[in-house]
Amino acid sequence: MRRIFLFAALLLGSLAARAQQGPWTLADCIQYALDHNLTVQQSALSVEQREVELNSAQARRLPSLSASASENLSFGRGLTADNTYSNSNTTSTSFSLGGEIPVFQGFDITNGIKLSKLNLAAATADLEKARDDIRVAVAQAYVQILYNQELLRVAREQTSHDAELLEQIRERLSAGKVSAAEVSAQQATLAQSRQSEIQAEGNLQVSLLDLTQLLELPSPEGFSVVAPETGDLSTVLLMRPEAIYEEAVAVKPAVEAARLNVDYAELNIARAKGARLPSLSLNGGLGTNYYTNSKFASAPFGEQMKNNFSQYLGLSMSIPIFQRFSIRNNIRTAQLQHQGQQLQLESVKKALYKEIQQAYYNAVSAQARYAGSRESAASARQHYELTEEKYKVGKAGVADYNDARNSWLRAESEHIQARFQCLYQTRLLDFYRGKTLDF
Repeated sequence: MRRIFLFAALLLGSLAARAQQGPWTLADCIQYALDHNLTVQQSALSVEQREVELNSAQARRLPSLSASASENLSFGRGLTADNTYSNSNTTSTSFSLGGEIPVFQGFDITNGIKLSKLNLAAATADLEKARDDIRVAVAQAYVQILYNQELLRVAREQTSHDAELLEQIRERLSAGKVSAAEVSAQQATLAQSRQSEIQAEGNLQVSLLDLTQLLELPSPEGFSVVAPETGDLSTVLLMRPEAIYEEAVAVKPAVEAARLNVDYAELNIARAKGARLPSLSLNGGLGTNYYTNSKFASAPFGEQMKNNFSQYLGLSMSIPIFQRFSIRNNIRTAQLQHQGQQLQLESVKKALYKEIQQAYYNAVSAQARYAGSRESAASARQHYELTEEKYKVGKAGVADYNDARNSWLRAESEHIQARFQCLYQTRLLDFYRGKTLDF
């Protein structure tokens, strides 16, 4: 037990140390999540299970072999050596070895192997879909951290500015240039800025927790991420959703898994129809026995084993004549399942196209918002700087100065959010085309 606790402590310690090695890039986060996320690991186990099932299906072609031995004691009337009965005690010892080879099973074995291969391929596609899902989830959480980090930076700048401004107003109060009411108003503004900073810190911690939980890290302590260089995102050319869909439908694992399920259901119809065919098996075996009777002398053990040695070889056929409509109903069920899987494939394709359309228009909107917010932030900053100059020479009041400052910070915050959303949305469109999700 102590070893188990020690191992768990070492494991948690290593994970915590890994979290503190940061900062992490998005590629680091995605790779770590693919290696450690429990949902991905469960999908990987499903693939291994399908591999075992395929091996079992292939092994049905092999002959079966079994051996048996028995020892019987009988009291009362027993069979004698001359095939008559007498009141005596008898013993019998027997050994046998038998085997069976399936010759023809209505193509059930062949179709079973094909179905198992399709099952394995579908499980592999499902595993890749789980990996795609975790890639997107990690990227979303990563962008949220970047956004919250920038908001915290802005909030801290606001708090620092309001604190400096409060000191300036107090100095002016001492000089008799402002009233005590302006000091009180600025104190309230500073308190509100500090509250906003606390809220921004909390939001950042929550977003860090969300990402570290996706990575299966024990704690967000010491975890940090790398802020990427975004460049000018307004100039990124966006492909039309129709063109993206043509590429995505050929590479996305969700569509591939749905296609494989259709193939599986189609082959399952052939397997169900195969139950109408006869089955043929070849069987054979070896056997011998030893027998004693208490009232008669028995031949030696070795002699009986030799004399009683027998072999057999047989061919058996089973022809289904009437199975209470089970074969017919199994075929109907398989046909209905095939139709259902075809509808499911179309549903998956439509869902994918809808996702791409939404991602495309989100990217278009994000680009427009990014360009507009950049201009708005620049204008708000220029207005703030002009108001600051007026405030320094006494041509603008503290309320005007604070309004200009707050307007600029709000515009800067909106620009930050637009920048990271535009980055994520444009990269997501490339991801649908089969490219690596990274920035």
